[in-house]
This record gives sequence, C-alpha cells and structure tokens, in this order.
Amino acid sequence: MDQISETSRTMIPGTFQVSQDDITGQVGLIWQQTKAPLIVPVLKGMVVLCLAMSIMLFVERVYMGIVIVFVKLFGRKPEKMYKLEPMKDDVELGYSAYPMVLVQIPMYNEKEVYQLSIGAACGLSWPPDRIIIQVLDDSTDPAIKTLVELECQRWASKGINVKYEIRDNRNGYKAGALKEGMKHSYVKQCDYVAIFDADFQPEPDFLWRTIPFLVSNPEIALVQARWKFVNSDECLMTRMQEMSLDYHFIVEQEVGSSTHAFFGFNGTAGVWRISALNEAGGWKDRTTVEDMDLAVRASLKGWKFVYVGDLKVKNELPSTFKAYRYQQHRWSCGPANLFRKMAVEIIRNRKVSLWKKFYVIYSFFFVRKIVAHLVTFIFYCVVLPATVFVPEVEVPKWGAVYIPSIVTLLNAVGTPRSLHLLIFWILFENVMSLHRTKATFIGLLEAGRVNEWVVTEKLGDALKTKLGGKAPRKPRIQIGERIHLLELAVGAYLFFCGCYDLAFGKNRYFIFLFLQSIAFFIAGVGYVGTFVPTS
Repeated sequence: MDQISETSRTMIPGTFQVSQDDITGQVGLIWQQTKAPLIVPVLKGMVVLCLAMSIMLFVERVYMGIVIVFVKLFGRKPEKMYKLEPMKDDVELGYSAYPMVLVQIPMYNEKEVYQLSIGAACGLSWPPDRIIIQVLDDSTDPAIKTLVELECQRWASKGINVKYEIRDNRNGYKAGALKEGMKHSYVKQCDYVAIFDADFQPEPDFLWRTIPFLVSNPEIALVQARWKFVNSDECLMTRMQEMSLDYHFIVEQEVGSSTHAFFGFNGTAGVWRISALNEAGGWKDRTTVEDMDLAVRASLKGWKFVYVGDLKVKNELPSTFKAYRYQQHRWSCGPANLFRKMAVEIIRNRKVSLWKKFYVIYSFFFVRKIVAHLVTFIFYCVVLPATVFVPEVEVPKWGAVYIPSIVTLLNAVGTPRSLHLLIFWILFENVMSLHRTKATFIGLLEAGRVNEWVVTEKLGDALKTKLGGKAPRKPRIQIGERIHLLELAVGAYLFFCGCYDLAFGKNRYFIFLFLQSIAFFIAGVGYVGTFVPTS
C-alpha cells in the first residue's frame, strides 16, 4: 500500500508536467501556424502605415521650421505685414472716436482665480466709456457665485462698467455662455470683443496693441496673443506642457498667421471683430472646441487672422494629472470631431483658394490633429514593440531613430531652457499619446465621450495657501483616484516586450522599452504632477 501511494505521488507531478508541456507546445504551434500567413503581413502593413504617417509628420515639421527661419530672417512681423495706425484722440469727437470694446470673461466655479481675471480685465487701459467688462458666471456653487458677484460690484463702485451675467442652465458650456452673453442689448453698440478665460491676466496695454490691427485692416477678424505660463516651474509636468505649448505658439501659430492668415483661435487672449463673428454664424456648441469651430467658419468666409507673438498674456497650466488628462481629452477629441463635421464643407467652399483649403484640411487638421496623435502611440508604443516578437518584420533605422529624433529636436526649439529635459518630454508625450489617440478615435467616430466637457481645474495660489510655506505632507488620496489601469496595462506590455528583446532580440529596443514602460507605470500609479492637500 505504501508503495502504491509513493508511486501515485511520483506520477501525479509528472502527469501535470506533461500537460503543461502539451499546452505550451500547442500555443507554440498556433503561433507558428498563424505567424507567417497572418501576423507577419498585418504587422508589416502596420509598419508601412506608421512609416507613412511619420513621413507626413516629418515633412510638416520641416516645412514649418523653414517658414519660421524665413519669418525670422526677413522680419515678417505683423506690424510690417499689415497697416498699423496708432489710435489718436479726436479733438471734436473725444472718446467717441474710439471703438466700443466688450471684454468677456466666462467662468465656472473659479474660486481660486476669479479675482485675478476680473481685476486684470478691469485694469485694461481704454477710454472708460468705451469698454464693457462682461463676467459670464456659470458657477453652480452658490457661495462662489456670491463671491464673483461681490467682486463685480466692488469694481463697479470704482466706476468700471462691469456687467455680471448668469443663466438658468449650462447648455453649451463655454460656447453657450459666450453666445448668451452676445444677446444682451448693450452688446449691439460694441465693435469688438476680447475674450479671456478665468485664469488669464492681460497687461493694461493689451487693447492698445490689438485693436489697431482691427481698426486699420477691415479684412482682419481676429487678433490672437501668445500665452505666458505663470506656473511653468511648479513641477516637471508643467515644464513638459510648456515645451509643447511653446512650440504651438512660436511655430504653429506663427506659420499659420504668416503664410495663410489662418490658425486656430485659442479660445482666450484674443480679440474678435463682432461683425465677422456674427457672419461666421456665432458660437456653436456642436464640439468641445468651439473656438476652433468659429475660426474655421470665419476663415471660410474669407476673413484673415493675425497672431501677435510679442504680446503675451499670463495664465496658468493645469498642474494636476487629472486636470491635464481631461484637458488633453477635450483638445484631442474636439478637433477630430470638428474635422469629421467640416471636411466636406471646407472642400466645397468657393470663397477661399485651393491652396488654403489644402492647408486647412491636410496640414492643420489631418497631420497636426490626427496623424500626430495616432503615430506617436500606435507606432512607438504598440507596433514598434511588437516587432521584437517577429524578427521577419524590420523597421528601418530612419523610421525608428532618425525621423523621431529630428521631429523631437524641432519641437524643442520653442523652449531652449528645457533642452536638458528632452528625454523626459519624449517619455511623457508618449504616455499622453495614449489618451490623445483614444480621444481622437472618439471624436472621429462620435463615440460616448465625444461631447464631454470638464472645466480645467485652476489652483491659483490655492496650493501655496494650503501648504502655508511648509513642506507638503503626503495627501490622503483614495487608491482608485491614483490608479490608472490603461497606463499600467501599456506599461506591462512594453516591459514584457523589453524583457523579450533583451533575451532574444537584436535591435536593442529594450533600452527605450524599459524607459517608456517605467514612464507608463509612474503615470499609472498617479505619481505625476502636483498633489493638492484636501485640508
């Protein structure tokens, strides 16, 4: 009996081992059988597609780089490209010779920054009877509403023409608020409207440096200023954002303004000719990028835009990872959805040249708003790592190394002070490309979250106040708020690919794969950006 029991004990593990080997063999057999006829062709096709998108992005970046060099060398500043006659007092007419300006400040529960924006708008230098400050308060918190109203009353008591406007609902979000604000009777006497989000603080001379472009050039509809970030040094994440946005303003906006008199309105820190705004159809809430929607429609009517890069308006970058993810979803989903809605309309338009239509459809929308997001994630975080398992599929060195290196360097020219952070920027941008790619598909397909609008959280001086100048204590945050499963899943995939490449590969992708997987893991556990203590 003892012998039988001993025999059983020795046979069971052996039997189990055989079954494991069988399973492993079956998986290996399936892999080998599907690899050549299915996986290799599909992966090769994906590589070709990604290389094509990489070339598109590369050509676009080089083209914009050449234009910027030309602009700088030949001094093609807006002041030289357009008539610019300074505003002068009229002895007979007095202040009535100046155009009437409306300043709109849309806000929603902006407890931390409402005083800064209202104060800056009320401090704008312009004849006092030729300017109206309109605060559009969509706040749902009664306490904050009261604070904003009291702030408006405080400035009104100083002789500033401030209008505090509220609505019964938040239909259309920001676009709805701006549209509703334009319906008031006193707006009919205004010629131009300047728009500032709740965290923007224009300098007193802002109107003196923008309005003359509109007065002297009746074909201009929009004058856009550049953003200046007051909290770019708050954390590593804000430094990364500064690098991306500096490129957008220094290169993309400048190129659009210099070559086609068209670029996307940034939604704030700009002045519109009201007649152009109305001719274009006013504000529409069909996407989450109402500013870009208006700009495209106005451009199709033949209106021109001017970007004044020397004019900077202070504002705040989102410093919490949660706020930044929501913002990037909106900024990626909205343009893709707008492209879906307006592509045919742009093609059929007869008021603008064929070259400008090509620029708007191909360069502005397709390459910058769609291809740039898709190729970053799909190529460098999915397809390239997958090739370590399939040595039959090779990615040429020019596509895997040279093109992305040149594109990265071209992106970095906007922020020379952060060149030493280039590696961190690459890894961070690849992490964010996950959300941008997802949002782009949502916009193109008009899926579930296509019209999701979450107001970007602004901290103002809240963090400094809460910390009281002391070293921050570790905030108590629930695990669910910190853990991001998508980032962790992609990180695990990249780490596995890196391990396989280290053991069996020949391309040495594992160096990049391990670094990128660490970046995804860090984002996956929420250790990015600023933590705000709850008490």
